[in-house]
Amino acid sequence: MINQNLKLNPKLFDEDIEEAPTRKGFGEGLVIAGDENPNVVALCADLTESTRMEEFKKKNPSRFFEVGVAEQNLVTVGSGMAAAGKIPFVASYATFSPGRNWEQIRTTICYNNVPVKIVGSHAGISVGPDGATHQALEDIALMRALPNMVVIVPVDAIEAKKATIAMSKDKMPDYLRLSRSNVPTVTTEETPFEIGKAEVFFEGKDVTVIACGQMVHRALLAAEDLKKSNISVRVINCSTIKPLDSKTILKAAEETGAIVTVEEHQVNGGLGGAVSELVSAHFPVPIKIIGIEDHFGESGEPEELLEKFGLTVENIIKAVTQVLRMKH
Repeated sequence: MINQNLKLNPKLFDEDIEEAPTRKGFGEGLVIAGDENPNVVALCADLTESTRMEEFKKKNPSRFFEVGVAEQNLVTVGSGMAAAGKIPFVASYATFSPGRNWEQIRTTICYNNVPVKIVGSHAGISVGPDGATHQALEDIALMRALPNMVVIVPVDAIEAKKATIAMSKDKMPDYLRLSRSNVPTVTTEETPFEIGKAEVFFEGKDVTVIACGQMVHRALLAAEDLKKSNISVRVINCSTIKPLDSKTILKAAEETGAIVTVEEHQVNGGLGGAVSELVSAHFPVPIKIIGIEDHFGESGEPEELLEKFGLTVENIIKAVTQVLRMKH
């Protein structure tokens, strides 16, 4: 059953649930962060409107910097600003940042441990017709491998706004992964959010589904459907991939005895890999990982691609039944 303490969207299982891209929430959160702290600055690589930085630019023109199509420059300038006391948010498409400038992120940001906020928009296959060259499916793996880097994948636009504000107040390098297409609004303004904290959105005792980004809504739909078969599913919104909330995840492993992870990312090195590393070391249980199976994306409508690559409610239900058999 839904965790009522978290004040989730009451229209969670309705067909007309509100939708918005998570990049919209980032844009709103950036304006708020800028209002709260004059040291917040924004840098973009010629994608101001696409990354939703335009409102910050309009309100704070002296704190916005257009670096052009130069993603390596984007993050190194951000690193210098952070060393000088600013809080830079640097934004581009995820396939270019961190995809193109990973070494500069590693050396100038993480090695120096400066609080640059890297925003990778248009991530995952749901970018759609833009195709494989613009569908970042490896970015979580790239970023969680870096020392000092925090990795956040918000469930919806509201959580993206909260994450942006929270990032502006921490002292760490952060990576925020955003969507281009609309995703269901799962949370409300009252739903708690904290960097490093996973939340149990759906209570259950037989199996746990751990998801991030828009896959959380599909996990919730699967959990609701599985109730008809008397299968009790715990759904965890793991919006912070690094640092992982080991307490919540290990408790779920111990209490439910089986785990399914779901992400719009390669199965190698993402959420599933992080959960598997943690659980195998401390409380081994059967695990199934749902994600992109070592393939590049392709052009198509977002919903078509999610179905083709197996990121569906039906696939989550199938994986749950498989791990339950492994459990017994």
